Amino acid sequence: MRQAGHAPAAPGAPTHVTFPGGAVHGTSTVLAAVPVDGRTAVITGRTPFHPVDHTWPDHPADRGSITVAGGHHAVVDCLIGAVEADGPGAGTLRVGGDIPVRRGAEGWRWLVLHMVEDFDLAAVGEPCELTVDAPHRHALSAGHTACHLASLALNEAVAGRWRKETAADVAGVPDFDGAALVTSRILPYGSRDTYRLGKSLRRKGFTTEGLAEELPRIEEQVTARVGEWIAGDVPVRIVTEGPGVTDRRWMCVGEGEGALRFACGGTHAASTGRLGAAAVTLVLSEDGTQLLMETTVRQPGEAAPHS
Repeated sequence: MRQAGHAPAAPGAPTHVTFPGGAVHGTSTVLAAVPVDGRTAVITGRTPFHPVDHTWPDHPADRGSITVAGGHHAVVDCLIGAVEADGPGAGTLRVGGDIPVRRGAEGWRWLVLHMVEDFDLAAVGEPCELTVDAPHRHALSAGHTACHLASLALNEAVAGRWRKETAADVAGVPDFDGAALVTSRILPYGSRDTYRLGKSLRRKGFTTEGLAEELPRIEEQVTARVGEWIAGDVPVRIVTEGPGVTDRRWMCVGEGEGALRFACGGTHAASTGRLGAAAVTLVLSEDGTQLLMETTVRQPGEAAPHS
């Protein structure tokens, strides 16, 4: 259980985030410093840091540093916090999984928590400089963009296995990823996705007969399709409803009416061409009930990254 602390009553606005526009540096003011699990959660008015989402923690947090009052503090984690405006718990900071309401719920102030090991409380109210570890950000952004592309490619590769009409993905293809995904993890320059191939999926109309024998063909097709997107160097951007950390965001691949639009709160590469070479591997469990997809991307000439 995370320790509860008290955040300041003002200002009432959520933390404004600039990472959707690609920012890795910014300035702000330290609004509060709250003890959480033996560390200090530093709260600022604005931040370029991307926090891990407590409702779907697939994309790890940014890391970097905060410089304030002559002190340099390493940001070792970045979380989402929430403070209720009214009620019995008003003013108490809830962190991550201890937040008792849905993301973005009204009546709550949503905050980005920069987790540091030590912090001088006298620095509250002082201006600060926030710097994200840019290479680490790029590695995760590349992994996340590749993850979305691989999921679309997988949907295409197994589209012929549906025997009933089912929901479509953003490209209009039967959405195997949406129907079967159990867990997803974004890694530096890659991702790992697990799909459940159980009775529920079969009742929806997906057939698993002969999948093991067809897996090499599917793997080759998915890798080739991701490679096509990378070779096309398609622009990628993030569209957001507002500057708050819980405002809805979408990843858009392409331009104009033909752009593919994913609901997504993570960070992404500026274009598919930034991903480098791609490789996708598919592994079926011995009992045939789970499918693991691992996606890696790298710059030409580099060795494949390891998680």
